[in-house]
Amino acid sequence: MTKILVLYFSRNGTTTEMANHIARGVDAVSGAEAVVRTVPDISSVCEKTAESIPAHGAIYATLEDLKQCDGLALGSPTHFGNMASPLKYFIDSTTEIWFAGALVGKPAGVFTSTGSMHGGQESTLLSMMLPLMHHGMLLLGLPYTETALRETLSGGTPYGPSHLSSEPNGLSAHEKTLCRALGTRLARTSQLLKQA
Repeated sequence: MTKILVLYFSRNGTTTEMANHIARGVDAVSGAEAVVRTVPDISSVCEKTAESIPAHGAIYATLEDLKQCDGLALGSPTHFGNMASPLKYFIDSTTEIWFAGALVGKPAGVFTSTGSMHGGQESTLLSMMLPLMHHGMLLLGLPYTETALRETLSGGTPYGPSHLSSEPNGLSAHEKTLCRALGTRLARTSQLLKQA
């Protein structure tokens, strides 16, 4: 079974919704399974310890989840044109698996949501790609052969799925399609890499 880790941080639920659609795309591929994980929030005032099991939603990611995955979808809301600090905090703790080369050669993709128009979606997606490149992962975006990418009037970039969270109706049909497309692409690419 090919396991794709869908790892994200979400404060208000939009990035969670995107993660769930990416997971559906993974699960639509025969022989592939999505493993959905989140990271705890962090305090800007002092170090705090989160409960080991969140009150609701996906369970917290561990380094073991990263070691065991065959591919990765990494998602975050945009905070000042960058990934949210809780996700960056978790990524900063991955030196051990970087030394071991545990993610080298595995496919990865990124996704984001913003609270304002022109809030930095593409710069956030690019900021999430940087540590994945340092880990030696193979970055996948969304090709324009995805019809929804050419037709969307809301979110979606060739760098990865995106969404404007101030939209009153949630994710658009095109945005959902693009999230599922990324999940499917990660799962299929991972399977091809495992066979090679």
